[in-house]
Amino acid sequence: MSRATRSERRQAGGFTIIEVLVALAVVSATLAAIGALVASSVRSTAALERHVALVATARVIVAGLPKREELAVGNFSGELAGHRWRVDVLPFAGVLPAVASPWVPHTVVVTVRGPSGGALQINTVRLLRRANG
Repeated sequence: MSRATRSERRQAGGFTIIEVLVALAVVSATLAAIGALVASSVRSTAALERHVALVATARVIVAGLPKREELAVGNFSGELAGHRWRVDVLPFAGVLPAVASPWVPHTVVVTVRGPSGGALQINTVRLLRRANG
């Protein structure tokens, strides 16, 4: 058996303090990047969930609109599942054809505002039978 010299023992030792610090810096930078990615994903998921809730509420309101014979010019509003909504029925402001038609178009605007303040607006046209007379 031979005695190991001081330089041989030093090479067989472990990591130097600088190497450990560099490794820790690389690991912490990687963890910070992963944390930022997860936080961004959570925010995006929450925003998507709020939007889906708005769309679902708007679909329920549009499906529950009165029949075309009962839909009159004006507005009505309410609240559904924490979402405030408003329906405005207005005379159609578009260009009407010169041909007489038994139908009169009306603009229907459905606005839904969520509890967090986000809003969704749906604009559509409903045809109402022209009053005979």
